[in-house]
Amino acid sequence: MDKLFLSDINPRELPSLSLAFIGDSVYELLVREYLLSTGKRQVGELNKDKVAMVCCSAQTKALDKIKPLLTEEEEAVFRRGRNVQVHSVPRNSSLRDYHTATGLEALFGYLYLCGETARIRELFSLIINTDVNE
Repeated sequence: MDKLFLSDINPRELPSLSLAFIGDSVYELLVREYLLSTGKRQVGELNKDKVAMVCCSAQTKALDKIKPLLTEEEEAVFRRGRNVQVHSVPRNSSLRDYHTATGLEALFGYLYLCGETARIRELFSLIINTDVNE
């Protein structure tokens, strides 16, 4: 997953919410592509499964699967994203899950902007090898 828009953005200088902003899209694109790879289904069913995989609680479970494998740098990016002050939390989400999901999205955004495509694929494959919704 090379960057689609080539720019000289230094991810180390971006605020955590900016990393999460792009990471949310990166993560959702990975989920959508994964769901398409599982076979032909109705778009409504695909969307329902996508929503289940990108919700805060599912992203918290996803983080639990990869957290032991994060490098010190990746862990620091995650913590920065997790610790950002938020002013609202989506319905049906706990504050803890929302913070964790924001940290996961910041991590994926950071890796994407660093051009770490292989690492993104590695982490995402670890997430989907077991059921994110278990």
